[in-house]
Amino acid sequence: MTTIIIVSCDPTLIVPQNTFGSDGYIDIAVKDFNYWHKGSIDLTQIGFFVTTSEAEAQLEVDLAQGTCAFEAENVIKLLTFDAVESNKAAGSELTQLSARLADLIKDYRGGEFSLFYANCQKLAVVSFDIRVALYNVRGNGIKDFLSVGEDMLPTVFMIMFVLFSVAAALWGMVLFRQRKQAHRLHYLMMVLVAFKALTLLSQAGMYHLIRTTGHPEGWNVAFYVFNFLRGILFFTVVVLVGTGWSYMTPFLRDREKRLLMVVIPLQVCAEVAIVILDENTPASRSWFTWRDILHLVDIICCCAILFPIVWSIKHLREAAGTDGKAARNLLKLQLFRHFYVMVVIYIYFTRIVVYLLRSTMPYQYVWLSDGAGELATLAFYVTTAVSFRPTADNPYLHLADDEIDLQELREATL
Repeated sequence: MTTIIIVSCDPTLIVPQNTFGSDGYIDIAVKDFNYWHKGSIDLTQIGFFVTTSEAEAQLEVDLAQGTCAFEAENVIKLLTFDAVESNKAAGSELTQLSARLADLIKDYRGGEFSLFYANCQKLAVVSFDIRVALYNVRGNGIKDFLSVGEDMLPTVFMIMFVLFSVAAALWGMVLFRQRKQAHRLHYLMMVLVAFKALTLLSQAGMYHLIRTTGHPEGWNVAFYVFNFLRGILFFTVVVLVGTGWSYMTPFLRDREKRLLMVVIPLQVCAEVAIVILDENTPASRSWFTWRDILHLVDIICCCAILFPIVWSIKHLREAAGTDGKAARNLLKLQLFRHFYVMVVIYIYFTRIVVYLLRSTMPYQYVWLSDGAGELATLAFYVTTAVSFRPTADNPYLHLADDEIDLQELREATL
């Protein structure tokens, strides 16, 4: 339940685009309604409405011309506060509405709708508590609180949990069999895969409960914890792989330590943004600010993890001409170039291609974008593990004493 105090007459987004099927419902419950105003007030000009994603552009044009939102074209009025005031005068503090979209819209077949609150009375200040439920009714009469297109997400996340669990088990077997060649980084990679699997399990549980009850019932807390640890571990592992830590060099140089000291706090900020976005609605004034912070932090972190790989490529290119080490350094140079390409492809696919899939696919199949993103992550994890696996015949994992020269040791102490 959210307490809302709004002065602006501009429409405020309560629930962003939600996808409904052929039997979609919107339930609204309003209580503790109060208002302050100067002069007369028309409560029919204050309330809630829905509009389609296609009609939002026209709504912005109408508002720019000074039209009240309730008088704009393609706006579906749900509840205005004259009804709330009438109930309050009759002694009822609670006003409830259950609207079936098929009864409100001609030739309704489902689609994407956004719920707005609007106050067209410029001199009126309104406060109220509101509870909103958006759901579809399945053929058996059971409510489904997930949007159409998201109803497959519990299954998708559970399948990916199984796949990542299998990957973690296989990686654990490799580490056990090759424990003499395994380095600290390999065990850190194992922990990363485990937390990724736990993140997917918590997502599956969270979406399942949201689908059946409308509330995550504590699974969201587990998701926040596991996703927080997974996010920090992911960027840390990629940075450490890019620096060659533990399998090529036993130390981190100061610039690499400083990079980690930047990436880790940024990830903490990103996880805080995720929690705020999930636990609040766009009606909160800070919602869009935190959304922009999340996107900015994600871009910075993705760019930052490329630096150590570039540094390693530059160092190996310079060392490739050294007598006695040219062949080995050329092999490692080739590996790091491949790893750089892998990271770039992974970032491009999960940040851009997945977004384009979600934006362009029919709304019934948006779950495929989440599945594609998780499969890309699994492919990236597996490819990285194969490239840096701890085997005796892997030439990239030999930490030779002659490769730790005095110059590197000096750089590490600067």
